[in-house]
Amino acid sequence: MLAVHPRAFRDELVSSAQWVAEYLANLDQGPVTRRLPSALRRRLGSGGLAEHGGDLFAILDFAEESLAPYPTGNGHPAFFAWINSPPSPAGVIAELLATAINATCGMGEHALMDLERGVIADLARLAGMADTTGGVLTSGGSMANLLCLAAARHWFLERRQALDGPEYDAAHGRLVVYCGAQAHMSVAKAAAVIGIPRSRVRVIATTSDRRMDVAAFAAAVRADLSAGLLPFCAVSNLGSTPTGAIDTPAPITAVCREHGMWHHADGAWGGLGVQVPGWAPAYDGIAEIDSLTVDPHKTLSVPVGCGAALVTDPQRLRAAFGFRASYLDSDENLPWMSEYTFELTRPGTRALALWATLHQLGRSGVAALLEHYDRMAGYLRERITAHPRLDLLACGPLPVVCFRVHGITSHVALAEAVQNRGRAYLATVDYDGDTVLRACICNHRTGTEHIDTLIDEILTTAKELDPDPESGRATAQFA
Repeated sequence: MLAVHPRAFRDELVSSAQWVAEYLANLDQGPVTRRLPSALRRRLGSGGLAEHGGDLFAILDFAEESLAPYPTGNGHPAFFAWINSPPSPAGVIAELLATAINATCGMGEHALMDLERGVIADLARLAGMADTTGGVLTSGGSMANLLCLAAARHWFLERRQALDGPEYDAAHGRLVVYCGAQAHMSVAKAAAVIGIPRSRVRVIATTSDRRMDVAAFAAAVRADLSAGLLPFCAVSNLGSTPTGAIDTPAPITAVCREHGMWHHADGAWGGLGVQVPGWAPAYDGIAEIDSLTVDPHKTLSVPVGCGAALVTDPQRLRAAFGFRASYLDSDENLPWMSEYTFELTRPGTRALALWATLHQLGRSGVAALLEHYDRMAGYLRERITAHPRLDLLACGPLPVVCFRVHGITSHVALAEAVQNRGRAYLATVDYDGDTVLRACICNHRTGTEHIDTLIDEILTTAKELDPDPESGRATAQFA
């Protein structure tokens, strides 16, 4: 049975809370990550449910012995590989409380659903969007991109129905979506889910600063219109994963308005960047876009599983997903959050964890956190520029840094060797046909000492792989 004596439950919660506090306090004392032993991998992956139930209070022991020692590594301040933020105290506490309440934010009228409406409004204001903006929390950027593209399709086809009449049913087979060459893979996946094949996802070339070439975008739209196709949506990038580039919204929106298209901005990583004065000019026109993806679990350290789809006219989102049933009696004037998304059953943990994080930070704290990432990226660029064996490549303005090491045959092998040493962790990325090193910063605990460790680890490992960099400087092939 699931019931537990209240005193025993309280004691186990206290033990778990003490373990969590110690775990978070000591995250930077151990290696960034460890390889999962083969035997443990097989044991975890094979299942093996016992006939009779076990001791509930063995859960903490299991987590401590089998899970915690083998993390992704994103909790460690020397983790630079992907845009995965670390755990935060506010998120840990909020998720515990929301799980105890265990209300779905998809149906019914209760406080957590109103809280979700409130944090969506706060996110929209932080992003600099129009005052009319609403939306819904999602599992992450991939789901938010899907919802916004689906809303764009529904909005566009509704307008075509009014224009085309009987030809409306054939319109879907002519829809075209546009994105830049640095767009996240979830954009093409979202297009596929709503029935737009890859052949009608136009990938627009970028300029030398990795931003969408607006002239090339406009030319592609005109060419598709001439071919009898229907351009319906453009997806710009407010912070690309490979290089941190930003597609300034205003000129892209201008093309969309000229041709009756929807402008969706994928700001999963950089959607709140207008709060940083040095980045703000790149966000010109943010208030005029139609929709925006933001991932609080990336830049704000909200627990994993919290993204947001923000739509300037939220009724367009509801028009796409507001299906009703006789056994669901939502108020027409105050719709349930499930009417803005595909999910009916939705966790309340997202709303409370986001609220707790924003409550702890405040508007100034959000800006300070993003500015911290910016400063750390600036310091990393300085360290790279100052060393003769390292080459800084064009990147930013968001806090991602791409660079090369002279004399290295394979940057993949170098990154793997650094990862295996356990003191720092970074990734690789394709850069103009070469594979180079890539480090991003989204950990509030990362300091200059961790960046120094990263540089030391790279140089030490590079020396082990190639002790004479000058011999390979002219002929090195980047794998």
